[in-house]
Amino acid sequence: MVSRAAATPPEGLPGLDPAWSRIVAAPGVVADAGRTREWHVLDTGGALAALGVRPRGTILAVHGNPTWSYLWRSLLAASLERAAAGEVAWRVVAVDQLDMGYSERTGTERPLPQRVAELGALTAALGLDGPVVTMGHDWGGVVSLGWAVDHPDSLAGVLLLNTAVHHPAGVPIPAPLRFARARGVLAASTVSTTAFLDTTLSLARPRLDAAVRNAYRAPYASAARRGGIGGFVRDIPVDATHDSFAELERIATGVARLRVPAFLQWGPEDPIFGDRYLADLVERLPQADVHRYERAGHLVAEERPYADAAFEWLAGALGGAGALGGAGALGGAGALGGADASARPTDLGTGPEDAAGSIDASTDAGDHSGDDAHSGDDAHSGDDADSDGNTRSVGDADFVPLWRALDERAADDATAVIDMSSGASGAGEVSWRRLHDRVQRIAAGLHALGVRRGTRVSLLVQPGPTLTAVVYACVRIGAIVVVADAGLGVRGLTRAVRGARPEFIIGQRPGLAAASVLGWPGVRISAERLTAPLARTLGVTHSLGEVARLGRGRSLPPEPSSSDVAAILFTSGSTGPAKGVVYTHAQLAAVRDVLAAHFEVTADTGLVTGFAPFALLGPALGTRSATPDMDVSSPRTLTARAVAAAVRASDARIVFLSPAAILNVVATAGELDAADHAALGRVHTFLSTGAPVGPGTLESAASLMPAATAHTPYGMTECLLVTDITLDELRAADAAPDAGVCVGAPIGDNRVLVSALDDDGLATGAASARPGVLGEVLVSAPHLKQRYDRLWITDREAVRETAAIDTGDTGARRWHRTGDVGHLDGDGRLWIEGRVPHVLVTERGPLAPVGTEQDVERVPEVRRAALAGVGPRGVQQAVAVVETLDPAARPALADPALTAAIRASTATPLAAVFVVPKLPTDIRHNSKIDRSRLSAWAEHVLAGGRVTGP
Repeated sequence: MVSRAAATPPEGLPGLDPAWSRIVAAPGVVADAGRTREWHVLDTGGALAALGVRPRGTILAVHGNPTWSYLWRSLLAASLERAAAGEVAWRVVAVDQLDMGYSERTGTERPLPQRVAELGALTAALGLDGPVVTMGHDWGGVVSLGWAVDHPDSLAGVLLLNTAVHHPAGVPIPAPLRFARARGVLAASTVSTTAFLDTTLSLARPRLDAAVRNAYRAPYASAARRGGIGGFVRDIPVDATHDSFAELERIATGVARLRVPAFLQWGPEDPIFGDRYLADLVERLPQADVHRYERAGHLVAEERPYADAAFEWLAGALGGAGALGGAGALGGAGALGGADASARPTDLGTGPEDAAGSIDASTDAGDHSGDDAHSGDDAHSGDDADSDGNTRSVGDADFVPLWRALDERAADDATAVIDMSSGASGAGEVSWRRLHDRVQRIAAGLHALGVRRGTRVSLLVQPGPTLTAVVYACVRIGAIVVVADAGLGVRGLTRAVRGARPEFIIGQRPGLAAASVLGWPGVRISAERLTAPLARTLGVTHSLGEVARLGRGRSLPPEPSSSDVAAILFTSGSTGPAKGVVYTHAQLAAVRDVLAAHFEVTADTGLVTGFAPFALLGPALGTRSATPDMDVSSPRTLTARAVAAAVRASDARIVFLSPAAILNVVATAGELDAADHAALGRVHTFLSTGAPVGPGTLESAASLMPAATAHTPYGMTECLLVTDITLDELRAADAAPDAGVCVGAPIGDNRVLVSALDDDGLATGAASARPGVLGEVLVSAPHLKQRYDRLWITDREAVRETAAIDTGDTGARRWHRTGDVGHLDGDGRLWIEGRVPHVLVTERGPLAPVGTEQDVERVPEVRRAALAGVGPRGVQQAVAVVETLDPAARPALADPALTAAIRASTATPLAAVFVVPKLPTDIRHNSKIDRSRLSAWAEHVLAGGRVTGP
């Protein structure tokens, strides 16, 4: 006969200390009133007492289905390790819910109201009266949040792994749960067999160790002990008729009123609790910090170091003496924020469309003289009206928003934006008047559709007048523009869009098709006219033409504040998974200002922008702009003739190109005619932006624009302009003994420091401007990004040990660890020598790759080189991998003559030299070499593996 009593787990389960186990008797409640129930809990209280440590508070951890408190073993271990090290101590109490784990088997159904109430009875029996931080996963997240809502005076914070408190009406529950609940399947899959348990355990990536899988199975060895698993699945409130639905709604409503700090750690590959549930929780807990672990899934506690992250977060969020307590954890009803719940998409009706992708030529004087009522997230406190009747936030008196120049030229019929993609001269020209009108109407139309300040709008539109109008319309009403480079590929774009979780997608056909096939979230708006069948197929509900007509005659909402988030710009993914970089309106305006000041941009300058990040700044700078005819997702499609045509059409004096684009522009220079050369001869400033380039590459492009001063600024998505250097300065620097690529001195108010590498190749040194120190590059600028989106751990690392940096400036500075490695010279110029993860740690110490690569590239036969490390860190050996001018037919060891020449070119000992047809680089820049990939490849080959392409 199977025992129903609570018990302690058997000894020998990996990572579980038997001393943590306790059996706690608690009075039964609700359906159990008059009974006593026995719970198994894991509790570090006794261990802390033995250490003589008084805890700061208690973490109440609640598992889901079909796991048990074993899920939290690393949390318990980490709490004691930190306490023993003298850090702030937290007691951890991890419960086994009744009928689960090693707690009592009651043999009765335990719906959600019962589980929430009995958890409260258990904590009362334990004497947990605060401060308490709840932590939950799966359905344990719901139960823990129910406790949090019911105990506001004890609650200090909320920690969550993948879970949900609300499911949208009319949307099926996730497929695995639908299957498990199916008639005739539920009992067989959850109770009679271990199918549900085994399926859940199989979701872990990488696969769980056999001993860990057996530990999870241990309390569920027989069908008699698995009744709680089936009960949990039965208790999923699929609709309003379910007995637990009202309780779930109560908890969801209560969570939205919690005002305590919160931290959400998430596995985005979870097939059950996906990103839609994260988005709902973020809306309910807008104060929450979030970290999405790339490629992690449902069992994120087994896949990622969640425990260390939780304690790091607690140290920051609840570390202060006055940070704890519980009173006021629930805000009043009037404190609720969020979007205007009454706003719903408007039926636009039918009618003739605007020309596909074009800006409507009509203007309507007085279109915006009406007045709309605004509520919810549009409300401003303490706002003042400016001279134009627009509401501005107090404290923004010196802030000039991106759209101000567009407003100032609203009556100007001169050309503002030129679209060269049509290939017909002048066909894509748009005046300031038309652009301003279109921006106003799209902005008002989007607002009528429910787009509000803080609404995320993903843009899948090629650069040109349409994208320009949409961007300025969105930022004007305070929507957050989400921009991910098509160069990320389908998988990268999918991760980016799903991670950002936009509420609207505005796109052209290729982007909308991907959104439809891959299930990207958001209301879909087509940038061009679609046939009705195609619109239905792509899930498109509106077109921009319809949106613009809806906006005619409507007034705009108040302007957003300078501190409001304006955009999320995704990195290229060339140095790891693409990250969403958050910019406020003030920071985007600062990008405009530093660009205008440093390169002396005026209304008459004119820009040609073959580099996507700068393609939208023309209207903000008050000058005309043109994007050359090219595929922006593949910069190498840009030709010299396309650049010349754009310069001629716009009479531009400044040209922006990316390193990838430069190579093909130079390669196609022979196609230029006399008119093309004459147009390029009028350019006075040429910039290669996006990645550092050497003098040879810059010279080859500058030769096409002989009157231009050639620049190669250094920056990144997180801080678009940091330093700058001209071609002449680059030539002079080429004679210096420094290794790396010189990227010049900081621009304007920007600052650059270096954190020295230690013997392990880690950037642990204090930030310094001392010349010659090899280390990680730290940057500060007015236009530095605000943070990373939903990447709390990444963001924390990016600002690690920067709070105390003092450069003697007045006012506080924000700093960013770039991940680049380099040094400063005696003249304050920055030299880039690679990426921190690519530093080799040899017997002689850290070795940055770029200096050796430059040595190798001086060998006449070598076109491009990369340095990779093989072997254990600390005794790594260097390997050179090169592209040759006469391309190799296949990857192989270099022939003896080339190997000898390359070894003779550098002081770095080389264990091997490989030739490859092509080095692996990113798409956006075609210059950032994936050295980590090369290292893994070289190790494989040198170990006797098959020689394939890297």
